[in-house]
Amino acid sequence: MSAPTGRYAPDYASYNWTGAPANFTFTTNSDLGGDSRIENLNKWFQAGDQAYIIVASAMVMVMIPGLGFLYSGLARRKSALSMIWACMGSMSVVTFQWYFWGYSLAFSPTATNGFIGNLSNFGLMKTLAAPSPGSPLIPGLLYALNQMQFCAVTAAIIMGSVAERGRLLPAMVFTFFWATLVYCPLVCWVWNVNGWAYKWGVLDFAGGGPVEIGSGLSALAYSMVLGRRQERMMLNFRPHNVSLILLGTIFLWFGWLGFNGGSAFGANLRAVIATWNTSLTASFAAMTWVLLDWRLARKLSMVGWCSGTISGLVAATPASGFIPPWASVILGIVTGVVANYSTKIKYWIRIDDSMDIFAEHGVAGIVGLLFNALFASDAIVGLDGVNTGTGVGGWLIGNYKLLYIQIAYIFAASAYTFVVSALIAYGINAIPGLKLRASEQAEFLGMDDDQLGEFAYDYVEVRRDYLAWAPQIHGQSQEGQDESSVHLHGTNEHSETIKSSIAMNGRPVSAPTPARSDSQRDESPPSAPQPAIVSHSEKGEVG
Repeated sequence: MSAPTGRYAPDYASYNWTGAPANFTFTTNSDLGGDSRIENLNKWFQAGDQAYIIVASAMVMVMIPGLGFLYSGLARRKSALSMIWACMGSMSVVTFQWYFWGYSLAFSPTATNGFIGNLSNFGLMKTLAAPSPGSPLIPGLLYALNQMQFCAVTAAIIMGSVAERGRLLPAMVFTFFWATLVYCPLVCWVWNVNGWAYKWGVLDFAGGGPVEIGSGLSALAYSMVLGRRQERMMLNFRPHNVSLILLGTIFLWFGWLGFNGGSAFGANLRAVIATWNTSLTASFAAMTWVLLDWRLARKLSMVGWCSGTISGLVAATPASGFIPPWASVILGIVTGVVANYSTKIKYWIRIDDSMDIFAEHGVAGIVGLLFNALFASDAIVGLDGVNTGTGVGGWLIGNYKLLYIQIAYIFAASAYTFVVSALIAYGINAIPGLKLRASEQAEFLGMDDDQLGEFAYDYVEVRRDYLAWAPQIHGQSQEGQDESSVHLHGTNEHSETIKSSIAMNGRPVSAPTPARSDSQRDESPPSAPQPAIVSHSEKGEVG
């Protein structure tokens, strides 16, 4: 068969080329990273690779509202909007932090301490047309944009720990200091060429350490400092909107294809393999989780499918660019089992990890890192056309020492993340006006009412207003009781409005008591029994 000819025929002679279109030589405005008035700054980079990473970065950004929808659906309706706000607010904080000094602290090439970078790239200096740390085929400015989305997603994952009891402003302050003192060092360790984990040979493709351990252990620490939810309000707790959970999961899966595929930093075969591995791991983990839940309830669970999918996506994060597809099938099954049973850990340690972030992110990320030690292959690494891949792999190619290197990295990242995150949370909590936790009354009303004054559903506000005057309408207040106590079911402002109306016009006409649906029983009165917190996995619920 003869080779194809014509204008669009492939140039087979150039297939062995792995370099940039032109050798990079820094000649103009080194402080900025090049001067487009003097030379063409695009000549050093591949346009196709740049286009792919721009799209991948946009896909990663979609994960943040996806997390918001996921957490919103898992929470009760009275705190649904606050979960979306927390995720989106954290993105704004991280955007400023990453531009200000985050990128420099993580990736500055002139820092040699192996722990954290310096401020040589402060305010994105020297990044415009400098080759990126990830690939010489894309500029540093684009790489910084892509990595900023990684940090924003990680911070948004942690926001699940504030569910139904955490104040939003202190959480935003925590996000800034966490990104500076936890995330940036974790990134520097493993992705900066001067990082100690990078020099050790740790394999972490898209963030098993910085993203997954960084979010899972940080959320656990924040939940520990925040404290458990009021257990008398946990009666018959269930997610209020499974459709939102599914929508958030689909957004996450879509974005994760850009998250992992884009970590090849180019439109190449390694990106294709990473995308395939991501979907394989997620699919097998999802069905494994569903089968484990079916074993207990004899029913299929949509929320269980979402839980397994997320744990599989997490496990694929560090491994998708290193292992062959058949190993991803095994990874998905193992992750589904391990992450499902790990949802019980929070009961042993008495920490209210309400969204099971530790199990689905921390533990699943650890599983993915360990699979690199077993199944990483140099043949996969070399598919990006930039790395030769020779000798990079695990037990599959006879590199048995990689296992203890990966284990040491896991312990170091886990311990550092948990301890420093807890210290940051304790420190912020000690500042006047920045208490992490809302009051018990605010928790009863819901975080939407207390923190936002807006609601995901208009009938939540209607019900709140009804309950604000219902005790007086039905004569439920005891004789001689001070009327200042009637705001137990609503805000002070709403109760004062009702009292003023009563004083001017007399007692309003009684209205029928609304029937309480199953989804409203979570707002039980203080005299209700105090059950233990319900397991998400036991009821088919996701973390």
